[in-house]
Amino acid sequence: MSAIAFIGLGQMGAPMAKNLLKQGHQLHVFDVNPQAVKVLVESGAQAAATPAQAATDAEFVITMLPNGDLVRAVLFSEHGVCEGLSREALVIDMSTIHPLQTDGLIQEMAERGFSLMDVPVGRTSDHAIAGTLLLLAGGTSQQVERATPVLMAMGNELINAGGPGMGIRVKLINNYMSIALNALSAEAAVLCEALGLSFDVALKVMSGTPAGKGHFTTSWPNKVLKGDLTPAFMIDLAHKDLGIALDVANQLHVPMPLGAASREVYNQARAAGRGREDWTAILEQVRASAGLK
Repeated sequence: MSAIAFIGLGQMGAPMAKNLLKQGHQLHVFDVNPQAVKVLVESGAQAAATPAQAATDAEFVITMLPNGDLVRAVLFSEHGVCEGLSREALVIDMSTIHPLQTDGLIQEMAERGFSLMDVPVGRTSDHAIAGTLLLLAGGTSQQVERATPVLMAMGNELINAGGPGMGIRVKLINNYMSIALNALSAEAAVLCEALGLSFDVALKVMSGTPAGKGHFTTSWPNKVLKGDLTPAFMIDLAHKDLGIALDVANQLHVPMPLGAASREVYNQARAAGRGREDWTAILEQVRASAGLK
């Protein structure tokens, strides 16, 4: 079992730390909230007065904090982790922060002779309690291999994201898509209501289509990701159907800002001569707009 410092005992961090204790790891914990520390001490952890004290003699230091500025302060400020950290220890930042901040932290730690990897988590606080988090491991192959036994005390699935800083990148993209899709789904649900359509019927239909399953796993692998843009459903037709939906919504006074923004992307694709290509060619249109070859 490993000696671990755990810093950040919030809604996610506290149950993650408890699961490390359940697996027999030795834990020194630090948080600005004394009550959060008290709860972990009652579960078998030892309290630390500072991040530096928590990191002393630790093989692993885990940070689970609300933002990148706090991670940086915990590492580098007076009485921070680096003051007590062994050169052989591995710091694992499991926070969800800006990926460019992660890159900077990895570089600055390396310049000081320390090792840091990024392992943000997927799923919810209920999964943190159950020990079934999705672990998105950035870092070198050696870091990922070394950290895996500790990480798997907190989750049941680990994905090697492909190198330092890549864990937070895939977490950011996943959250971006989930959060934006939440708003688009709300537009669709309200349009159902305004049209008098049973949501249960809509749910049944869309659970079997790209609307509910997503394009990453349905339409894209069969078309654009294979380089095949012959139309199964043309961009021109998709543009027409989207226009009908937006017109209906306008007549019913249902705001559809995300749908309207999406139509502009289809407008761009048609202006670029892609109207008779498969609708998955929208990926290529957005790539071209981003200047990617």
